[in-house]
Amino acid sequence: MADYEHEPEDDGKLPVPQDVQDAVRTIIRWSGDDPKREGLLDTPKRVARAWREYCQGYAEDPAVHLSRVFHEVGGYDEVVLLKDIPFQSHCEHHMAPITGKAAIAYLPDQKVVGISKLARVLHGFASRLQIQERLTAEVAQCIWDHLEPQGVAVVIEAQHGCMTGRGVRTHGVGMTTSRLHGCFLEDHRSRKEVLSLMGY
Repeated sequence: MADYEHEPEDDGKLPVPQDVQDAVRTIIRWSGDDPKREGLLDTPKRVARAWREYCQGYAEDPAVHLSRVFHEVGGYDEVVLLKDIPFQSHCEHHMAPITGKAAIAYLPDQKVVGISKLARVLHGFASRLQIQERLTAEVAQCIWDHLEPQGVAVVIEAQHGCMTGRGVRTHGVGMTTSRLHGCFLEDHRSRKEVLSLMGY
């Protein structure tokens, strides 16, 4: 394996175990290229570090972002909505990119949270191997459980690399998923209002 050693391990970067590097080299070789080629010498470490970053959501509990709440809301009792939140994830079937945007809304009961925290919850769950349906459900359930609002609505639109870059190779196709809880699920008028605010 000495032939592969190129980038020093004491460069301040995350050390990459040898078996992980070897796994990437195996994929490179199986794909038809030579992992000993100059341009690919450091690729195993780069790929490994990139995937550690892509999947950093496994090292955190997204619910932690909802732990600091505010009870003094000045009597506000209308929908709180954050929309067009960009995100990137990777599908668990082909590990291909999922890129899209999300709209997250809730109807407060007695507490609200800093608006950026909704995006952090999304990114926490998205930074794992995912399917869009589960991602949508996890974000909604997390907000429902920890903010205890009257209602939660999450809608995600995304494009999937496993469909655009391989297989059927169909570009420009988006997938939409939604999950509703509380009044947004049970009350027709509330559901219509929140979906309208989201642009649906």
